[in-house]
Amino acid sequence: SIGASVLMILVAVTSFGAQGLNFGIDFRGGTTIRTESAETIDIGTYRGAIEELGLGDVTITEVFDPTFGPDQNVAMVRIQAQDDQESVTAELINSVEAALAAAVPDIKFTSVESVGPKVSGELITTAVIAVMLAIGAVLVYIWLRFEWQFALGAVAALVHDVVLTIGVFAIFQIQFDLAIIAALLTIVGYSLNDTVVVFDRVRENLRKYKKKQLGEVLNLSINETLSRTVMTSVTTLLALLALYFLGGDVIRGFVFAMIWGVIVGTYSSVFVASTILLKLGVKRDWSKPDGNAGTQFANVDA
Repeated sequence: SIGASVLMILVAVTSFGAQGLNFGIDFRGGTTIRTESAETIDIGTYRGAIEELGLGDVTITEVFDPTFGPDQNVAMVRIQAQDDQESVTAELINSVEAALAAAVPDIKFTSVESVGPKVSGELITTAVIAVMLAIGAVLVYIWLRFEWQFALGAVAALVHDVVLTIGVFAIFQIQFDLAIIAALLTIVGYSLNDTVVVFDRVRENLRKYKKKQLGEVLNLSINETLSRTVMTSVTTLLALLALYFLGGDVIRGFVFAMIWGVIVGTYSSVFVASTILLKLGVKRDWSKPDGNAGTQFANVDA
């Protein structure tokens, strides 16, 4: 299992290094145009009008708000900066507005906001820090909750999940934006939940079966929690698949990241985290002091 994981990580890292990520507007910079119309918004009409301009990545989202009147239909049109420009030019914005006005005669443009390359760079830095802080918090939590060997196993599984998810986006060049960062943080939490369930059963069985080898205890614990882990993952995947096929383009990238994250998170919780724990070893008798033990919180019942 570790060999397969290492191979997948190498493929992911190689693809990331060779191709990089297909950053969306949040990270590349671009412009958001807010529109308002009395007519019901037809995303297809908006997209068809803009596609003729050849602008590449354009995201169109309808905005819903209970305070809007019956004739107040609002949409957000997001245009990424073009390859040869640092930001969307005023001429390009005028072209987009003219194309939309031709398709929707009563349309109004209520605001135009731009994100420059400097802000985009800061967002990338902030996103990386957010993911690293989440993983660091997990390390501290598991260390307090169990022991350092458990903590390293859990963090290894989380890093495995994050790297493979980023790798998939690099391989298939799927748009990578702030929604994907949210998905990565969600994946960290989801994978951690599965890992803690397995580790809690491992700790319980280590106390119960003191004469069994660690490998036997790990196998027993995984088998005892496997049905729960699989059923949780399957029910989550069913909901995510429904969102992927029925939720529209706006959330498709987020949902795809979640689907992949649930799959690799389940795999890593069962195979990666436990294998790391087996390699590191763990204290078998909690009645005796051990310099390698966790803190006073390590033996708190689940």
